[in-house]
Amino acid sequence: MTRSIHRLAAEDLAQAVRFYQNEAGAGLARRFLNEFERVAQLLEQHPGLGTPTADGRRAHPLSDFPYSLIYRHEGLELRILVVRHQSRDPEHGAGRR
Repeated sequence: MTRSIHRLAAEDLAQAVRFYQNEAGAGLARRFLNEFERVAQLLEQHPGLGTPTADGRRAHPLSDFPYSLIYRHEGLELRILVVRHQSRDPEHGAGRR
C-alpha cells in the first residue's frame, strides 16, 4: 500500500508541530510526529480501523494528542486528507480529495 498526504494536510501537520515546538519544546514536537507516523503506518496496514465519516472518509485519533487523521482508502492507496485538532471546526478540510 502507498501513502500520500494532501498538501494542506502536510500544512496542518507542520502547524501542529510548530505549536508543540513553540509551546513545549522539541521533545514534545518529536513525540507528536512519532505518534502521527505510528498511526499512519497502522492505517496503512489496517485501513478499515478508522471511524467512517462522510464521503467515504474515515477518521482515526492520535493517542495522547487531541488530533485525528482524516483519510480515504482507495485500492492500494491511503490518502491522508486532514490532520485535524479535535476541537477545530468539523468542516475543516471537508473539500479535500
